[in-house]
Amino acid sequence: MSVLELDRVCKRYRDGQLEQVVLRDVSLQLEAGELAIVWGLRGCGRSTLLRLAAGIEAPDDGAVRFEGRDLADHGEEILGAGVGYCQKLPKAGSQPALEVVMVPLLASGLAPAKARSLAGEALERAGAADCATLRTSALSTTETVRVALARVLAHRPRLVVLDDPIEGVELLERDAILSLLRSLAADGAAVLASTADATGLSGADRALTLGDGELRGTPPAGLAPVLELRRPGGRQASG
Repeated sequence: MSVLELDRVCKRYRDGQLEQVVLRDVSLQLEAGELAIVWGLRGCGRSTLLRLAAGIEAPDDGAVRFEGRDLADHGEEILGAGVGYCQKLPKAGSQPALEVVMVPLLASGLAPAKARSLAGEALERAGAADCATLRTSALSTTETVRVALARVLAHRPRLVVLDDPIEGVELLERDAILSLLRSLAADGAAVLASTADATGLSGADRALTLGDGELRGTPPAGLAPVLELRRPGGRQASG
């Protein structure tokens, strides 16, 4: 059974009399230990796709399942437990990073000592242990990404969903973030991320592209030739 399954998912938004189809018959299966990264131009629907995958939004048609359970019926109980959705931290936050990671754990009913222990372990796993006492307003962009990821990892999710984790990250530091995602998959998690930069596809088991509402990507080995990454309109993506 796949950790994540999107089955012919469609998503539309209405603005008055206008209707925009953001996702059209999108299907995807993601297994434990697999890293899939979705590339697409800004505004193509990448964030919508990831919110659907995490159970934050529901599709208009089709189904999204986590370990066989439909997120439309079980999303609230699964999000934050089996599924971890990594959101960017407020840049002007005044809490120390350790507290930022602890708060959701405390809200789930854990004792302070246990929450502190798990938060410390998560910061260590995300490569942000040195940030524990720093306020989020003092963190670099890369450190902010790591702390945000630690907040998710503290719950030990089996599916990790990240919306453009290298956005704003210095070019020389991107490989470290991508290597971290690769290591999460190596530890057994299913990881789904997005990027607007083709360099963000490094290390992925599957490089997917989203354009005109359609998801394309590298199929399982031996089933079909790998599709080239192309911008909408047929131009090959530059690297």
